[in-house]
Amino acid sequence: MRDFRNYEVWKLSHEFVLEIYLITKSFPKEEQYGVISQIRRASVSIPTNISEGCGRKTDNEFVRFLHIAVGSASEVEYLLKLSFDLDFIEKDNFEDFDLKINTIKRKLYSLEKAILKN
Repeated sequence: MRDFRNYEVWKLSHEFVLEIYLITKSFPKEEQYGVISQIRRASVSIPTNISEGCGRKTDNEFVRFLHIAVGSASEVEYLLKLSFDLDFIEKDNFEDFDLKINTIKRKLYSLEKAILKN
């Protein structure tokens, strides 16, 4: 069994979630059940699926959960763009978050490739 805490991509995605929670505190209160809820849920799904995949017995099962994490990362990527377009986040913050989520996606793809190679 794998320990999810040993994966750099899990560490990055966990830190990313903490940053998402922090920045969404400044979003308009009427978005509590809209964008705030959706972006938090999707961002939490990334490290959660990595963790769940680590608890599975086979590499194929682990890879399936990595695919789900990539899908959640893509959802977050869009929600960040939406938040920027709605003026919920500043350009500098958007660019920083966009860079981080794309780094996470690349690392997820690399991990998947490494697992399938073995």
